[in-house]
Amino acid sequence: MRRLAGTLELLDGPLDDPDALRGNLRDLARLNRGLGGTSASARALDRLLADRRGPHTLLDVGTGGADIPLDLLAAAPRHGRELRITAVDSRPEVLDAARGVDRRLADARGLELLVGDGRSLPWEDRAFDVVHASLLVHHLEPDEAIAFLREAARLARLGVVVNDLVRARRHWLAARVLLRVGTRNRYTRHDGPLSVRRAYTRVELRALLAAAGLRPIAEVTALAGHRVAIAAVRLPARTTA
Repeated sequence: MRRLAGTLELLDGPLDDPDALRGNLRDLARLNRGLGGTSASARALDRLLADRRGPHTLLDVGTGGADIPLDLLAAAPRHGRELRITAVDSRPEVLDAARGVDRRLADARGLELLVGDGRSLPWEDRAFDVVHASLLVHHLEPDEAIAFLREAARLARLGVVVNDLVRARRHWLAARVLLRVGTRNRYTRHDGPLSVRRAYTRVELRALLAAAGLRPIAEVTALAGHRVAIAAVRLPARTTA
């Protein structure tokens, strides 16, 4: 299935329907948890952190409703881990909607929400242990995706976790059926199948990571293979004789 380039989702355009936006964030949180997206991120994060002693810091880029950061924070004590998360999104409307959807964001310990563009972030090199992005890369064309991944590599001390859809005709058909019966939200119904068509294959994701100077060390698949979380580390710097 050829990638559909140059086509915007509703979430990429004017967010002028707050009720629909909040409903979409609720849908995404439910899908992340129910279909294994959140679990895939958690397992990929485990591969990067391993038995390293904390506390650990994580930058979540394109956080949306911040449901994955909230779930990672809730799970951290069960793993004997202390985690601090900075979650950024390029759209202030999204963060405002997120606060209206999940009241935990008002006083979540260890979580900070900020507006920021993932391709140009204000922190110094290696400012965070891990940089994480869920359902972000498929919104970007290849050159934009590489620019983001290079920025992620710059900021990450230990590595990067990229969690996204995997493009395939069967996944597109499944999204159309599932979302047609599973929600009435117009953003979700329109953007879900389109997201699959805009997504990259596993091979393409690996190529994007390599172009950004990153090497995968683990791939975690969610359920039917519709989604993958790849943990990657920086490639060694080249030296000249």
